[in-house]
Amino acid sequence: MTVKYHGHAVLSFNNNDTDVIIDPFINGNDLTDLTVDNVKADYIILTHGHNDHVGDTVEIAKNNNATVIAPVELAAYIESQGVENTVGMNVGGEGEYEFGKVKFTHAFHTSSFTDNDGTVHYTGEPMGLILTLGEKKVYVTGDTGLFGDMELIAKRNGPIDICFIPIGDHFTMGIDDAAYAVNELIKPTVVVPVHFNTFPPIKQDPEEFKNKVNTTCQILKPGEAAELS
Repeated sequence: MTVKYHGHAVLSFNNNDTDVIIDPFINGNDLTDLTVDNVKADYIILTHGHNDHVGDTVEIAKNNNATVIAPVELAAYIESQGVENTVGMNVGGEGEYEFGKVKFTHAFHTSSFTDNDGTVHYTGEPMGLILTLGEKKVYVTGDTGLFGDMELIAKRNGPIDICFIPIGDHFTMGIDDAAYAVNELIKPTVVVPVHFNTFPPIKQDPEEFKNKVNTTCQILKPGEAAELS
C-alpha cells in the first residue's frame, strides 16, 4: 500500500477499501494537488485544531458522510459544526477501524481553531499518530518540537516503517532537530519531510534534511506517494 502526500501536512491512503485523509488543509494551501469536491474519504483524522490542519474537514465530512477521528475537544467542535459522525480520542488511546488502528501520541505544540469572525475555540492538546496498517507502522508526528519521548513512542509502537515529520521551523521543529529525532530517537526505515514551504516563515530546503538523516528519505511532491513495501 502507499501513503500519499498532498502538500503541507495533508496525507491520504486507502487500506481495506477504505479511504482516509489526514489534516485536510486544501483551500488556502497553494501546494496541494487536491480540490475539496474531489476528495473521497470514509474517515478524516485530525492531529490538532489549527486552521492549517482542520482545513476543510467539515465540508469533506458532510460531502462524504465521513467519520472524523480527532482529539476529544476538537471532535466536539467538529460535531458542533453539523458533522454527524465523530470519534473523540486522547493521548495514548488506540482505536481499531476498517482501515487499521489509530493511536494518539504526545506532540509538543498548541491547538486552537479560529472561526471566520475571529472567535477562537479551544481544541484540546495537539497530538501525533501511530497508524497500524496491516503489518506496517506509520508515525505521523504531527506539528511538534523535538522531545525525548519520541524514542519511547518508537520503541513501544515500532519498529516504525515510515515517519512523516515537520521540518519547517518557526512553528515546529526545523531541519536540525528533525534530523536528530530521526537519527537518534525514532529510527524509521523511511522518513518523509512535511510542513515546509507552504508559507514564507517555513521555507526550507528538504534536500538539506535528506543529507542529514541516516535513513531513506523520500522527498515527495504533492500527489506523490511513499510506498510501504
